[in-house]
Amino acid sequence: MASSLIRQFARPILATSKGLVSAVGHRNIPASLVFLHRTQATTPPQPTPNVPAPNLIRVNVEQRKALVDFGQYVSECLPRFVQHVQITSTNELEVLIHPDGVFPVMAFLKDHTNAQFSSLVDITAIDVPTRVYRFEIVYNLLSLRYNSRVRIKTYTDELTPIASITDIYDAANWLEREVWDMYGVYFTNHPDLRRILTDYGFEGHPMRKDFPLPGYT
Repeated sequence: MASSLIRQFARPILATSKGLVSAVGHRNIPASLVFLHRTQATTPPQPTPNVPAPNLIRVNVEQRKALVDFGQYVSECLPRFVQHVQITSTNELEVLIHPDGVFPVMAFLKDHTNAQFSSLVDITAIDVPTRVYRFEIVYNLLSLRYNSRVRIKTYTDELTPIASITDIYDAANWLEREVWDMYGVYFTNHPDLRRILTDYGFEGHPMRKDFPLPGYT
C-alpha cells in the first residue's frame, strides 16, 4: 500500500522533471536547477525606485553667511597679506595669505576680539613639485569662543623659509618640527628646529614627492 502511494506521487514529479530537462537539452542537469533557471529567466526585472541620493553635507545658511562675513572682515583688516578668501564645499573658511604675513595674520586671529582662535589644531604641508612654490603650508585654527574654524594657507619653495609662530602658539613647536622633518620647510626663529620623527642621521625629507622609495643609502 505504501509503495503504491509513493509511486503514485513520484510519477508526475519525475515526468515534470524530465520535461524540464529535455526542454533545456541537458539531461544531466538536476531538475531543481533547471526549474530555478527557468524561474529566473521568466521573472521580469523590477524597476529601480527613484530615490534621491542623501545629502551628507548639511549646509547651515546662517553659519555660512557668518563665515563669509568674517572672511571679508579679515581681508579688510589685513589687505596687505590676505590674497584670497573662499568657503569650501564642506562649509569651512579658507584664507590664502602671502608668506610674509604668517606671523601678523596668526597674531591677529589669536588676539583680536572678533576672532579669538586660541587653539592651533594642526600644521601640515602639501608638496606639488610642478609649481614654482612647490610647498603649501596649511594651518588649522579653532575658536572655542565662537565655535568656529579657519584654515590658513601660504606657500614657499625649497629655499625660502617661513616665519615660526612658536611665540604665538606653543603647540607650533612640535608641529613645525614635523613639517621640517617630513618636507624640509625651514621655519625662522624656531627655538629648536630639529628632526622629530626620523633619526638624526636620516638623509632627505620622506614626504617630498621626489623622495626615492628605498631612501638614500
